[in-house]
Amino acid sequence: MMQSTFTSPALSPLNGKPILLNFDGAEMSSNAGLTLLREVERRHDLAGLVSSCLTDPREPGKVRHSLQDIIRFRIMMIAAGYEDGNDADDLRTEPAFKLALERDPGTGAALCSQPTISRMENLANTRALIRMGREMVRFYCTSFARAPRHIVLDIDDTFDAVHGHQQLRLFNSYYDEYGFQPIVVFDGEGRLVGAVLRPARRPTGKEAAAHIRRLIRSIRRHWPTTEILLRADSHYGTPEVLDLCDTLGLRYVFGLSGNQRLQAQVQTLEASTAERYARKGEKLRRFKTFSYAARSWSKEQRVIARVEVGPLGRDTRFVVTNLTAPRGKHVYEKIYCARGQAENHIKGWKSHLASDRTSCSRASANQMRLMLHGCAYWLWWMLRATCPKRSQWRHAQFDTLRLHLVKLAATIVEKKTRVVMTLPASCPCQSLIRLMFDALAPPRVA
Repeated sequence: MMQSTFTSPALSPLNGKPILLNFDGAEMSSNAGLTLLREVERRHDLAGLVSSCLTDPREPGKVRHSLQDIIRFRIMMIAAGYEDGNDADDLRTEPAFKLALERDPGTGAALCSQPTISRMENLANTRALIRMGREMVRFYCTSFARAPRHIVLDIDDTFDAVHGHQQLRLFNSYYDEYGFQPIVVFDGEGRLVGAVLRPARRPTGKEAAAHIRRLIRSIRRHWPTTEILLRADSHYGTPEVLDLCDTLGLRYVFGLSGNQRLQAQVQTLEASTAERYARKGEKLRRFKTFSYAARSWSKEQRVIARVEVGPLGRDTRFVVTNLTAPRGKHVYEKIYCARGQAENHIKGWKSHLASDRTSCSRASANQMRLMLHGCAYWLWWMLRATCPKRSQWRHAQFDTLRLHLVKLAATIVEKKTRVVMTLPASCPCQSLIRLMFDALAPPRVA
């Protein structure tokens, strides 16, 4: 490959010595760690999973880039921090990306361009997206070595601002912007189960119940006896969802918005807690469990009230659950509050992997993008799960892992019988990188 002959930029001298900078070195990459993600993708074939749900309308004899290669390239781009499809034009000859897509880094054909990626994203129709969602649930279930006895599913939605005239966009007065508000589901360990694009409004009870019904039906196909616990904010604790959970045999802990009847139940507890705080000056948290039924509910439910009084004043929260055995304090602090971890999972998917880059005009294309970003999330989740259990990396954010494991400078030389990748001797985290390569090494052929 021809080397660059750009003029050296003018730099300030160092101790009287001129500093020379050129772009005529050996073939190098700043994404050498993509080889780690390549091993993860080769094991689980996420690109193959997505491409199997699509129908390729192109003439086979004129195809230069298969759907699987296009999708794999797009997923690798997102995982490496290149969420914009336009970046493909600069990365299609990048040696680390070519190596990650099973092409020789020097002599291999260039990868696909941005228009090809855009056509792929607009290829999926409604049926293909439904198949894709089912395949993602199947992939989630197969990520376990065996069917678990019980799982926890965290359901939440997140605002996604848009700045064009995309289908399904809606003005949200709370955020004072147009956007989407997709529903995302993670399990208790951070695995992404599904994501559905929808307008920027709070889901109704019927909509939430329909989404949960489809999700549980897909999971039950693989795990008919696994106990499932749902956790969600108060706007998911609707009569339709509560009845559905009872019908499907699901356990649940949902937030519950306060009202006059609920406040009357804890009025005495609030007064006594405030009195104790005034006397001792220490922050206090107390709990009360009682039965309650709103007019729209079909039966009474167990409600747990958490009353807290401290320097910032009085704060009372409620949750509704069908769990009977644990004490109210345990249900609230150990089970319900643990759903806050789902916010970190959304952060990893949205902020670190730019899943809010839903700028296509068609809703189906934006849903397709959610799927692609979901695949990139899975790559990072599985790579993080490979890190040593007691190390800090097992709980690191995706952008931290990307900085230390993917953004690595390396010289990549293609020879007749092998490809040699040389990292600097001063490369940080060498021991971790060696451990990761050993853990992800393919099985030896006997």
